[in-house]
Amino acid sequence: MLRPRTKEAIAAGRGAGLHVIVVTGRMFQSVRRYLEAAGLDDPVVCYQGAVVADPVSGRFLRHVPIPLELAREAIAALEVEGWPINCYVDDELYVARVTWHAEQYARFQNIELHEVGDLLAWLDRPPTKLVVVGDPDELDELSAVLRPQFEQRLFIAKSLPIFLEFANPGVSKGVGLQVVADLLGFTAASTVAFGDGENDRELLEWAAYAIAVENGDDSVKALADFICPAADHEGVAQVVEAFLAR
Repeated sequence: MLRPRTKEAIAAGRGAGLHVIVVTGRMFQSVRRYLEAAGLDDPVVCYQGAVVADPVSGRFLRHVPIPLELAREAIAALEVEGWPINCYVDDELYVARVTWHAEQYARFQNIELHEVGDLLAWLDRPPTKLVVVGDPDELDELSAVLRPQFEQRLFIAKSLPIFLEFANPGVSKGVGLQVVADLLGFTAASTVAFGDGENDRELLEWAAYAIAVENGDDSVKALADFICPAADHEGVAQVVEAFLAR
C-alpha cells in the first residue's frame, strides 16, 4: 500500500492544483484500491495504455484490446515455446492451468485467478493483454524469438524484469496519458512523468520532463532528465515535495 509520506505528497500536490495521474501496466481492478486509498479521482491509465478508466464509476473511457485472431496466434506461438500465459479479458485474469507463477502473480496483484483449460479453445473475445512470467534472462530470450514474428503487430515490453507483456500495437503508456491529457485539458509541455520499467519509455518520451528512479531499467534512466531515489525511499514524494517547496 502507499506509505503515509507518499499519500501526503499526493494530497499536497492535488491541493496545489496538480493533476496526479496513475499510469500503470496493472489491471484496473488491481490498481483501483490504491487510487481510493490516495483519494485520486482523475482517469487512470491501465494495461500499458490499453485501458483508460474512470476510477469513480469504473467505466472504461478507452479500451484497445488485441484483435482476437492476432491474440490466438500469439498464444499459439507462446505455447509452442512452452510458456504458460496470463490472459486478460473484461478486467479478469484467465489461465489454462494454475501454476506456481500464476499463483504468485495473482497474489502480487491481489486478484482472483480463473482456470479455463485450453486457452485457444476457450478464448472467444479480444483480450486486453497477454503476460508471461518467468526468469528475466529467459524472458529476454523469448522476446528475441518472438519479436521477428510480432514486433510490428504487437506492443512487447517488460513491466518488471519477470513479466513480459503483449498488447495491441497502438498501445503505450504515452498514448494512454495523451488520452487523459485531452480529457482533462493539460499538455505534454506541462507534464512531469516518473518511470522505472522498460514499459515506461514511451511515457517518459511523451512528457516534457522525465524522471527515472535510481533502481530503474537502464534504458529508462537514459531517457531521464533527472534520477530520483527509489520507491523504498519514496523518491516520487521527495520530488513532489521539492517542487511544491519552490
